[in-house]
Amino acid sequence: MGERYETGVVVVGTGFSGLGMAIQLKKTGRDDFVVLEKAQDVGGTWRDNTYPGCACDVQSHMYSFSFEQNPDWSRSFSPQPEIWDYLRRVTEKYGVRDHVRFGAEMVGARWDAEESRWHVLTRNGDEYVARFVVSGMGALHIPRIPELPGLPDFRGKVFHSAEWDHDYDLRGKRVAVIGTGASSIQFVPRIARDVAQLTVFQRTPPWIMPKPDHAMPQWAKRLFRLVPGAQRLYRDAIYWMLEARAIGFNGRLGLMKAGEWVARKHMTRQVKDPELRRKLTPDYTMGCKRVLISNDYYPALARENVHVVTEGVTHVREHSVVAADGTEHEVDAIIFGTGFHVTDAFDELDVIGLDQKNLSKEWRQRGMQTYKGITVSGFPNLFFLLGPNTGLGHNSVVFMIESQIRYVTEAIEMVERNEAKALNVRPEVQDDFNERVQHKLVKGVWTQGGCKSWYLDAMGVNRTVWPGFTWRYWLETRKVDPADFELIS
Repeated sequence: MGERYETGVVVVGTGFSGLGMAIQLKKTGRDDFVVLEKAQDVGGTWRDNTYPGCACDVQSHMYSFSFEQNPDWSRSFSPQPEIWDYLRRVTEKYGVRDHVRFGAEMVGARWDAEESRWHVLTRNGDEYVARFVVSGMGALHIPRIPELPGLPDFRGKVFHSAEWDHDYDLRGKRVAVIGTGASSIQFVPRIARDVAQLTVFQRTPPWIMPKPDHAMPQWAKRLFRLVPGAQRLYRDAIYWMLEARAIGFNGRLGLMKAGEWVARKHMTRQVKDPELRRKLTPDYTMGCKRVLISNDYYPALARENVHVVTEGVTHVREHSVVAADGTEHEVDAIIFGTGFHVTDAFDELDVIGLDQKNLSKEWRQRGMQTYKGITVSGFPNLFFLLGPNTGLGHNSVVFMIESQIRYVTEAIEMVERNEAKALNVRPEVQDDFNERVQHKLVKGVWTQGGCKSWYLDAMGVNRTVWPGFTWRYWLETRKVDPADFELIS
C-alpha cells in the first residue's frame, strides 16, 4: 500500500501547461497544491525529446510565457536544450519545485460524490485526495510505434525519436527511418552525414516551408533587456503574423495555394532530381497535415547515401525492413519518427466521475468532447489544459495554455466564492460547444484537404485543432459564465 496525501489542487504534469498552472496558483496565494510528475525532472515534451536537431517550430519569443519573457534566446527558433533550461529556470524562480512530486505517474482518478473530492491514484500506489484536479498532461507524450510484423525478431537497434538512444553510435551504420513528420525532418539531416546508408520510409510527404530561422543579434538581446516593452512589441508582431495564417486553414483553401507555391519553389531549389521531387510532392492541400519548416531536410534526402522509399513497410526481418514492393533493405538500426498517441492519449487512464462514468470509455464511444477543451460534463472539478480541440496548426499553444489557466483559476475561485463543493458543466452547454466547433472544422483544410492525419480520431472527426483565430478563443475564455455550470452544494 502506498501513502495517502490530502491537498486542495492536484496538477498533473510539468510541461508548459502544468508549470503555468502551478505558477498561477502561487500567484493567487495558494500553497495547497501538488504537481504530479512521472519523470525525475520538469519539462514535459522538452525534457523527453532529446533527438539530434530537436527545436521548436514556433518562434521562441512567442513560444514562452507572456509573464516570463526571455531576452536571451540564442535563435529565433530555439533548440530543445534552451527551452528545457527555460522551463527549469521558471520552476525555480516561482518556487514551484517544492510542490512537485517526482516519479508520481497518475494512472487514474475517482470522484467521491459524498466527499466531493477526487482520489488520484499513481502507479506506485500513492493516493492524492483533492477538491480540484487540473490535467496538464498534453497529448504528445506517449510515443506511437507501429505494430509491424516481425519487429520483435529484429536483431539490430530499435528506438523512437522521443526515446533517443544516445549510447548507440550511428556512425557507419545502415539506418532505417520510418515516418517523415515533425521530428524526422529535424533529426534526419543531423544523422544523414554520419551514417553509411539511410533509408527513409515515407508514407505521405509533408508540405515543407523554408524556416525563417536566424541567430538573435546581441543588440536585440540588449534592447530586450534594457528597454521596457521592446520584447513585448516584438512578441506581438510575431503573434499577429502567425495569426494571419488561420484564415487559410479555416475555409479559405485558395490562400493555401500561395503557400504551396512557396513550398514547391523551396523544393525545386534544393532537390534537382525530378524523380525524388515527385516522391516528395504532396497530393493534398497544404495544412491538411501539419505544415513543417526546414532548410536542411531536402538537401539531406538528396545525399548519395540517402534513399527515400514510398512503397510502405510490410514487415521486418532479423536484419532488414521489407517494403510493399518486396524490396528488402538491410539495416543495422530502425528509428521511428511516427509521432504520438493523440486522440487516444487518455485511453489508458482510469478516470471515474459522477454515476460511475468512465472518461476513456465515454470518449471511445462518443469521441473526445469537452467544453472549451477544459471541462467535461459528468466530471466535476476536473480541468484539462490543451484538451480536445485546443491544439493549433498556426500559432503558439502557450497562448492557449495561458487563456485556459486564467479560466481554470476563475472557475476554482467561483466554486469557493459560492461556498459550493464543485462545478459541473451542463451537458447541453458542452453539446452546443462541440456542435459549433465541428461545424467550423468541416469547412477547414483538415477535413477538406484530402488527407488522413493524426488530427482526426478513429471516426474521422477532428478532435485536436481549434478552428479559427486564437484571439477568439481568448475572448471565449476571458470570463467564466456561471450559467454554463451547475454548482453542486
